[in-house]
Amino acid sequence: MPRFRAAVIPLLVVALFAVPVAHSQDLQALTTASRQQLDVVKVLLTQEAAWNRGDIDAFVQTYKDAPDTLMVTHQISHGFAGLVEEYKHDYPTKAAMGTLAFSELEARPLDANFAIVVGKYHLERAKKEGGNAEGVFSVVLEKTDKGWKIVLDHTT
Repeated sequence: MPRFRAAVIPLLVVALFAVPVAHSQDLQALTTASRQQLDVVKVLLTQEAAWNRGDIDAFVQTYKDAPDTLMVTHQISHGFAGLVEEYKHDYPTKAAMGTLAFSELEARPLDANFAIVVGKYHLERAKKEGGNAEGVFSVVLEKTDKGWKIVLDHTT
């Protein structure tokens, strides 16, 4: 179990109960924000699990299937189709995908329909498959009728 899973959930639970209850509206806002944080972190956990199964198709389902979805890496990809094409080109096999682990995840609601998550990633793979890689990322998620979806991914 990566460190962030062990740390994120207890911290959110502590945050819920450590704040003095001054008004029921304040508690409701905190509960909503905390639920939102859990929901967007689940998107990243879904990504990690799909990646580690070697399932690019499931991995990309965490992105919004829209022409304005953006991915910023070594280039800028516009739209869901371009993003899928880039992933499949860069990671054609399970061996090339390696094993992904996210850490130090920080989820922050922006409003009821948007949130950001920042964190670190580590990709473990054989040298002949490109070797290990690591870096930082930020994603913006939108609450859609299909759940929380990534609309902007900036990964270094």
